[in-house]
Amino acid sequence: MPSIQALSLTPSDVPETVPHALLPFLRSQSQNTLTRLYQRPSSCLSILRLLGPLERQLIMNLLWLESAIPVSTMAAWVIPDGKKLYSEALSVLVGLHVVQNSTVKLALNPTLKSSLRQAITGGGTTASFGVPAEKDEKRQLIGIDTLDAYALERWETILHYMVSSGQDQLPTKPSQGVLYLLQRSGLMQSINGSTLQITSVGFQFLLHSPHDQLWSLLLQYLHMAEERQMDLVEVLSFLFMLSTMELGREYTADSLSETQKAMLEDLRDYGLIWQRKGSSKYFSPTRLATTLTCQSPPLPTSTTPGTSVTTSSTEVALSSTAGPQGFIILETNYRVYAYTNNPLQTAVLHLFVTMKYRFPNLVVGMLTRESVRKALSNGITADQIISYLVAHAHPQMRKNNPLLPVTVQDQIRLWELERNRLKSAEGFLYKDFASQADYEYVLAYAKQLGVVLWESPAKRSFFGTLEGHASIRGFIERRSGAS
Repeated sequence: MPSIQALSLTPSDVPETVPHALLPFLRSQSQNTLTRLYQRPSSCLSILRLLGPLERQLIMNLLWLESAIPVSTMAAWVIPDGKKLYSEALSVLVGLHVVQNSTVKLALNPTLKSSLRQAITGGGTTASFGVPAEKDEKRQLIGIDTLDAYALERWETILHYMVSSGQDQLPTKPSQGVLYLLQRSGLMQSINGSTLQITSVGFQFLLHSPHDQLWSLLLQYLHMAEERQMDLVEVLSFLFMLSTMELGREYTADSLSETQKAMLEDLRDYGLIWQRKGSSKYFSPTRLATTLTCQSPPLPTSTTPGTSVTTSSTEVALSSTAGPQGFIILETNYRVYAYTNNPLQTAVLHLFVTMKYRFPNLVVGMLTRESVRKALSNGITADQIISYLVAHAHPQMRKNNPLLPVTVQDQIRLWELERNRLKSAEGFLYKDFASQADYEYVLAYAKQLGVVLWESPAKRSFFGTLEGHASIRGFIERRSGAS
């Protein structure tokens, strides 16, 4: 019987892990959909990577058992302090239909067990992990550096458009498919038919890591699959297939389904795959694709802000989100120094900072009332501005306690309160009631409808919403007619 020593952990021994964003989506799918997905060995291996360490341990202990194991036997392997963690892990596996839901015996989903065994031991002819293209002297191999530069350029084009559109700048425009996805995700919106502008959700999106950003868009892509009449299982299995492919290797598209072939154009726009041309029968996954289900960074990292990845054809400055190194210094006089030559980082700062000077590797600006209020009018909150400054603070700033000057933080929040102090609303003012009783009677009715925005008992008046006027007027006329 396999060893279960790893299950004898206390809660303090188990590292805090945040569930992957894809898992709730998978749990919402039907058992039939997940069983079809589990027919692909690459999908099973990818899902195993997405799970937490305890869930993976449970799967590996059940994987090589030829028969189901009693629930009581499995529970006996867990120490008392680990019961809650064990129950939570088991609940996750049951929700994904990885483990069959039974109160008597535990066993893996037979389809998943067979596919996962095949993924680990090898063999089979399902082409689940892709079919490598045959070598051809006429077709020059693509280098990893070129793939990294291509993925970075495509991804930063999307981010740069998000922060620059509607800011009197002319950023490179992504494809219509990308723009539609940004709108559906709520990251950008068009007000009264104007140019797309970043939303509060979109600015929060910029604070996330590239891995989380990518999955945020891919989840929306999965939600749109049904309305685009795409087979969800084929879409998911292709994403999982890409995550198990080898970086720098070329694969043939002949073995893909029609749905997966249709996805090639979309994934090319997102920077997940590279093709010589749109009609090519071959493709190469980029680092964005091969790291979808692992902890490796999806974009090349750098130790110095502003370092560039240089290839024979492309030179792209690294994104600030590609590495942990901060680049912003904020002083008590509201002056901002950003040690960067990256246009994307500069464009993000321009959302809430008034730019003063630009040097080859340094941007200087000021946090002003006008610049912050402009950001607030675009849906960006004071807390989001502060969070961005904290997340990208220069290492020298991190020696401070608190990290950001308290006076600057307070002033940013005060500017937000100043803007939110007054609110306008269309409606009707009701006054000149004949008696206090009439006023209170009508006011009580309006409150029942939930349409009262302001009231003044001393003046016998109140202000109601535009939508509630017809009901209040009818109530007053009926009361006047009855009397």
